[in-house]
Amino acid sequence: MPRCRRSFRRFFVLVFGLLATGPVCSGAEDDLTFAAAADLAAAASQELRGEYAMKAIREGVWTLGLRAYLPRLSLSASEDDRLSKIDRDSFLKNYGITLDQLVWDGGKTAISRKLERMELNLWGAKLNRMTADIGEAAVSAYRAVLSARAVLRIREAALESLEEQRRLLRRELELGLALPLDLVEADLNVAAAVLELRSLQIELEESERQFAEILGLEKLPHLKEQVDIHRETALPQAAAARSLAEQRNPDLAEARFSIIQRQGELKYAARSWIPSVRISGGFGLTGQRYPLTRQTWSLGISVEFSGPWAQNTLGFSAGWEPPHDTSARLQNTLIPLPDPAAGLGRRQAELALSLENDAYRLNFERIGRAAVWGVERCGLGEQKRRLAVEALDLAAERYRLEEFRLGLGQITRLELMEARLEYAQKEIAAVEAAAALLEAERELERLLDLRPGELAEFAAAEGTGGI
Repeated sequence: MPRCRRSFRRFFVLVFGLLATGPVCSGAEDDLTFAAAADLAAAASQELRGEYAMKAIREGVWTLGLRAYLPRLSLSASEDDRLSKIDRDSFLKNYGITLDQLVWDGGKTAISRKLERMELNLWGAKLNRMTADIGEAAVSAYRAVLSARAVLRIREAALESLEEQRRLLRRELELGLALPLDLVEADLNVAAAVLELRSLQIELEESERQFAEILGLEKLPHLKEQVDIHRETALPQAAAARSLAEQRNPDLAEARFSIIQRQGELKYAARSWIPSVRISGGFGLTGQRYPLTRQTWSLGISVEFSGPWAQNTLGFSAGWEPPHDTSARLQNTLIPLPDPAAGLGRRQAELALSLENDAYRLNFERIGRAAVWGVERCGLGEQKRRLAVEALDLAAERYRLEEFRLGLGQITRLELMEARLEYAQKEIAAVEAAAALLEAERELERLLDLRPGELAEFAAAEGTGGI
């Protein structure tokens, strides 16, 4: 519950800050990180704001529910007119005030309020999940933009190299050192590269537009994060990741809220047979004309037994009408079979609690295994990144060798252009491996309920600087 309240306050501080200062990160001088993008997307979500506003109203309703512990005050006023042909007419006026107070109900009211509180806590956990999903969509869009930009830069550099080789090939053709067919093939290679580059530019524009829409901005700010193919990941130990996931995973937190709620429902069903005791007192003024001088005082107690097979209310009240009259009243009301289906309420609550416990145990084991596998997956992603970088280094060395062979006349310039395209493919493969590693790290962070970029901090806190 405190965690839900902190998330609730943090969300509204962010929203009101945005409303007060305008769109953040709207200028080129501001750097947008993964975490800031997630916060900005959550603040820009109209649906999320509506859900938090509704939760705030529900919180207020629950607070006002304290009224159930206070006495109920009722005021009444009436006038009874009686016209008679053989007797005196009467115009009886009545004014009264009554106080009714619950004395004891076996804790059912308190349990009912706890159930409402648990429902709000569960709702808060779902809102936290909704906020995380919206932020994750922003982070994913962020990664897509970074990857698209990196690939576009690689293709632009490759195109510049191809155009340079074509220019040199044209010069060689003018000198009679190349064939016209070679120039035609070079033109085809450059044209294909231009088409691919234009396609990548369109995809990048679409990705940036979608990302800006998620953030609620018209124009993307400067993005601080980059897809760095040489960045080494820092991972915690598998045991530490599993322990943290078991403590903080959102799925498990929501499941714990559900278990507490089911326990409260079972406790309420188990106490449904306990009678409720109420006391009441009243004062009234009656008379034929004003000012009213006849007073009535009353004091009573009622005991209600409510069950699925019978509902019985026993009440006793005593009154005093000064100066001479007193009264007393004993009443018993029995309603047989008011709700027979409610007799299965306790069994239903026990079954629901049992199912929740079983589901929690399964999820507990699943989340623990997923945390261990998440660390291993990030480790495999790091190995793939290293292999991709090594392959890129080999491709660079091979390309330099091809340039040397071209100088010796052992290969044609077209073969060098093909080598340059192969080198660009290795660059793109390295970028894709680095982006896949970022995605795997983010999935592990979500599993551990960490914000974007906090995985390295957690690993450092555990004393593991890398794999």
